[in-house]
Amino acid sequence: MERRKFLKGAALGTAGTALAAPAIAASHATTMTIVSTWPRDFPGLGVSAQRLAARITELSEGAIQTEYFAAGERVGALDVFDEVANGNSQAYIGADYYWTGKDPSLAYFTAVPFGMTFAEINAWCIYGEGRALWDEVQDQFGLYGLPAGNTGTQAGGWFNKEIESADDLKGLKMRIPGLGGQVLSKLGASTVSLPGGQIYENLVSGSIEATEWVGPYNDYFMKFYEAAKFYYTGGMHEPGAQLSLTSNKSWWSGLTDTQRAIITAAALEENANSYYEATALNGEYLNKLQDEQGVEVKEFNEDVWDAMGEAAMEVFEETAAYSDLAARVNESCQKQMRDFGRGIALFEGQFVANRNRIFDIG
Repeated sequence: MERRKFLKGAALGTAGTALAAPAIAASHATTMTIVSTWPRDFPGLGVSAQRLAARITELSEGAIQTEYFAAGERVGALDVFDEVANGNSQAYIGADYYWTGKDPSLAYFTAVPFGMTFAEINAWCIYGEGRALWDEVQDQFGLYGLPAGNTGTQAGGWFNKEIESADDLKGLKMRIPGLGGQVLSKLGASTVSLPGGQIYENLVSGSIEATEWVGPYNDYFMKFYEAAKFYYTGGMHEPGAQLSLTSNKSWWSGLTDTQRAIITAAALEENANSYYEATALNGEYLNKLQDEQGVEVKEFNEDVWDAMGEAAMEVFEETAAYSDLAARVNESCQKQMRDFGRGIALFEGQFVANRNRIFDIG
């Protein structure tokens, strides 16, 4: 089975039990309870989260005993933020744009429309101004976040009809969270934010008519093609969606320097690995969607892109008006995105465009 092949070799634990640890005595170990927004053994995102939890224990040689709870095993998928902020669990693995209702600035540290790619958001959040700004946003809730996964540029989504103009989005019921959802709302769509484990049933039942998720590798296992045959490439909403391992800050501050270094190393390792894994497999699974399931792969035309772009500018203005902090986050993101983007376009972008032209790729 594809799913069995997918999971082979992944480090998986059972709900509510410590993941495998070396010989450190339990009485001398620090317990780290991690809750997640993803279901257990969930292809792609869920397996990545489980792999990270196991890796922390492995790297610490048992000095940090992780207990991993998938969505619904300890708290609901979208309740993990409060669970950790309140100190009931030590950390969550998820996407911070799920909690824009608490502060819209959080979206910038996952993905914003027409925003940063994998390389750019890592540059911003690890070496750029984003690190200090992320700290400032999460300080409001007693949290501390680390980059811990990235999907790369996500697909535009699954639709039960072709999108030939912005008018085709009017009245469309679509699952799309974060500021990307706000962009489509401005274009007349009716958007909702659903946990990953609830999307399929809502799409099949007709409660929603379209959904975005991740990309071919992850989406293949979701079977969205059973209800929507039009699959759009290159979405504006998540150009490099960053996932986070976010800890309760009081707990984090109480760790030793060595423990914090181990957790940081494991998170950054998985941050890279999840992206490389998706990059390695997206092409293969896109072929499977087309050849095995008859999926029609489409791309948005320039009129649709332009309409989304105009709506995105309005969303940025509204988000920046939320608070002084939100304004500073937006300003930094926009400025550094332009700095990073120009360099990438002149070097990597020019190379890839000409390589693909010469070797007839794409």
